[in-house]
Amino acid sequence: MKKVILMVCCVIGALAFISADKNNSQDNALSIEGVWELEHQFLYENSQVKDTIMNLNGYRQVKIYTKGKVMWTRFNPADSNEWFGYGSYEVKDGMLHEQLEYASDAMMRIVDTVQVFKFELDLGEKRYSQIVWDSKGNPESSENYVRIE
Repeated sequence: MKKVILMVCCVIGALAFISADKNNSQDNALSIEGVWELEHQFLYENSQVKDTIMNLNGYRQVKIYTKGKVMWTRFNPADSNEWFGYGSYEVKDGMLHEQLEYASDAMMRIVDTVQVFKFELDLGEKRYSQIVWDSKGNPESSENYVRIE
């Protein structure tokens, strides 16, 4: 009887160990899920960074990604418009696709909710960049974010 109990305990322990190892490997995979703040933007020329636009005078932009949904907000003390948007996102083949479902009035005047924003995604553990490409296949600009949660 002691051998049976010992074998059952060993099996349960092995299953727990295998399950814990699986969860750890999933946790180590890079994910865009989380809260990100815009650090700066790059403007490109001839595929090289030509200029860096820093956030100045209280300008802030934050994006939140969770379970296929995205929300972003922007605060610029020099602009009286409200800027925010909510929608869905997908990461596929190194590309980030975002589609707004609704947004602030100022944003809705610029875009249509059927428009899908497509960016090349350069994702790290604590940073990510969403890169816009021109019609000739050259990088045009990027927004560069740091993870805040």
